[in-house]
Formats: sequence, structure tokens, C-alpha cells
Amino acid sequence: MIIRNVRILGGEPVDIRLADGMIAEIGQGLDGPESVDGAGAIALPGLVDLHTHLREPGREDAETVQTGTQSAARGGYTAVHAMANTSPVADTAGVVEQVWRLGREFGHCDVHPVGAVTVGLEGRQLAELGAMADSAARVRVFSDDGKCVDDAVLMRRALEYVKAFDGVVAQHAQEPRLTSGAQMNEGVVSGRLGLTGWPAVAEEAVIARDCLLAAHVGSRLHVCHVSTAGSVEILRWAKSKGWNVTAEVTPHHLLLTDDLVEESPVGAYNPIYKVNPPLRTRADVEALRAALADGTIDAVATDHAPHPVEDKETEWSAAAMGMVGLETALSVVQEAMVETGLLDWAGVAERMSVVPARIGRLAGHGQPLQAGSPANITLYDPSVRTKVDPSAFASKSRNTPYEGMTLPGRVVATFLRGRPTVLEGKLV
Repeated sequence: MIIRNVRILGGEPVDIRLADGMIAEIGQGLDGPESVDGAGAIALPGLVDLHTHLREPGREDAETVQTGTQSAARGGYTAVHAMANTSPVADTAGVVEQVWRLGREFGHCDVHPVGAVTVGLEGRQLAELGAMADSAARVRVFSDDGKCVDDAVLMRRALEYVKAFDGVVAQHAQEPRLTSGAQMNEGVVSGRLGLTGWPAVAEEAVIARDCLLAAHVGSRLHVCHVSTAGSVEILRWAKSKGWNVTAEVTPHHLLLTDDLVEESPVGAYNPIYKVNPPLRTRADVEALRAALADGTIDAVATDHAPHPVEDKETEWSAAAMGMVGLETALSVVQEAMVETGLLDWAGVAERMSVVPARIGRLAGHGQPLQAGSPANITLYDPSVRTKVDPSAFASKSRNTPYEGMTLPGRVVATFLRGRPTVLEGKLV
């Protein structure tokens, strides 16, 4: 197959020949029996998500591996990391292998299970980290996401353990005693609305502690969904020391603020904006954007968190936390980072494909689009603007904060090892 008239990282139009799952040739006027017209779309290496909730096993009413990976393909992703807070929890080799095999069966994108750090996410004893690493799933990322590994001794042991197989512990930084009963960002808006505040220090204190622990044992630490300006400064300090610390930010924390809890189009207390960590202030958003631009924050990760209607369309205090994000991530990053001049398309590729693949140790993803590389490719048209319609999502869930918003760009096609999973914006 030949992909015609595409602009690699926004460059000049070229053709790309695909053969045997690889990029065979790049040039102009290439001949071939079958072709796809890229129509001037930007070609990016297939996107890699470090933080996806596929919900299976246990909550197939919200999402399945099949629907979640279809959603990922629609968003331009060729690989996702499936978080461990399923039911049963992905804390054994058997569960991670089940999720990995489901991903291979459906084939919309590669699924790399994340193993739990502790048994049952309960924070009391380490899970079978070595067994999961040696399993068919070859787990290299471990996280209790949804809960914080708040015991410093246990966190130290986990960091020490994963060194044996070049793994990484991905921390959900939330000091539980500082966030008991918290409903949204602690600040002016929470005070006016009478909602229990979620202080920034609850995130920052854990990040500071874990950076020190990672440096002490010489291990890899990854910080999930960074949300505050203070966290950025701690990460900048840790990186200045040369410590092996990486971090991610979500698209929604790059665009949305806590004001929406009070001023949404349908009025205050709309649970669609309830998320963990919470939406923060405009100053935090600006700090996160600057940190992503200068590399202090390494990657964009969706934290795609699907929920059925009954778990979100309820009173604020009872509503589940989380937003779907796979199918809107690239558009939100364009809006927040490209349209503002903070990143070019090479920078987007670095933070949404190259670096996430490196952190997750995915050898076949995040490679430059050149002859000899795996043909994992996303074609994206940044010139259009589209109103977000969640009823058109491939995901089983519809809990998006962008419903009705007009966002830039559209994923035209996604190729996984040379095979199209999406063409003309539709699943193949």
C-alpha cells in the first residue's frame, strides 16, 4: 500500500510505501497497486497512551478491550497501556495476560497491561511484580492508579524491585489524608460552592517524596496526571539533579479549569467536570503547558476513564470521577499547545508517541517515520474544526467534557504495522 500526499511532521508532501508491516520507501510519485490519498494530512508516528482505563475485566458496562481499543484507533493511537484498577485487579500474571490476549484478539491497537504495585490496590503488600514482568504480557509499567502508594517503605520496595527488569513505578500522587472527602480543587471556587477542597499540596508532597526515593534507590519513577504548578517546580528540580523521573499531563488539565464546576453551560455542579486529580486554576494550566513545552513534563497521557451514564448523571457528591479522552486527545493538544505556538508537530509527536513509547519500553512504537521503521502511522488533518458529538464515539461511554465544543483537527487514518485500523475517519 502507498499513502500518497502526506506531510511527515508537517513537512513537504511525500508518498509512503508500506510493505510487510514496515515503511519500505518514502518519496514522491511512488508506484503501487493500492493507495490511500492522504490529501495533505500530517503524518505522525502512531500515538502511544501511557494511561488508559479499558475497564475489562469487571466493568464491561463502561468499556471493554474491544471498544476501548476501537476508541484508541479512532484517536490515532497504535498502542495503549491498560491500567490495573479492574475487577479483579491486574495484580497477577493471569489477569495481565488475559487483558494482553484480548488486545491481540481484537487488533485495533497494541494493548500493554499495567500491573498493580500492591495486591488489590490496597497498599499493604507488593503484588507479583516479577511474575507479571515475566508473563506473556511482559509488563514494564506498574501503578495503583486510582489510589496512591502512600506508604513510603512500600514505595521504596517497589522502586527497588522493578530495577531488576528495567520497570517503572507510575505513581498516582495523592496524599489520602489530605484529600479525605475532597470533591474539587481547593480554592476560591470550592469555597463559593461549598465543596470540600482538594489541595495542591496533596499532590506535591507525594511527588517530592517519591523523587527523593527514586534517587535514593536509583530507580525509574513516573508521575501520573500532573495537575499543579507546584508539581511542575518539584519535577523541574528533580530533573536538574539528573534523577530518572518522568511525568505526564492529561489533555483536560491542559485546557480546562475549575471555574467550569461553577460556570458550565448547564449550570454549576455538573459532574462531567469531576475528575481525579481535579481541574485546577488558570495559573496551573499555564504552568502545565509551559512545562510540557520545555520538557519538564515528558508526555501527554489521556487518563481515558469511561463510566456508564448512571455513574455520571447523578448528584455531584455521588458521581464517579473521570472523563473519556482517547478520541479527543490530539484535538485538545492542538488547541492548547499547537494553536498557541508552544509546540510544533514534531513536538507533538515527541510527547504523544516517541517519549511515551520510551517510558513504556515499547520497541515497535514511537519510531521515526523513515524507511525501515515499523509502519505505525497516524494521519491527521489539522485544518478542520468539528463540534464534538459523543454519540459518534467508538467508546461505550459518553462522559466527555467537550460535548458541543468545537475543536480543531480530525484523525483521518491510523495504521498499525501497515494495516489500516481507521480510514477516512472510520473504523476498518
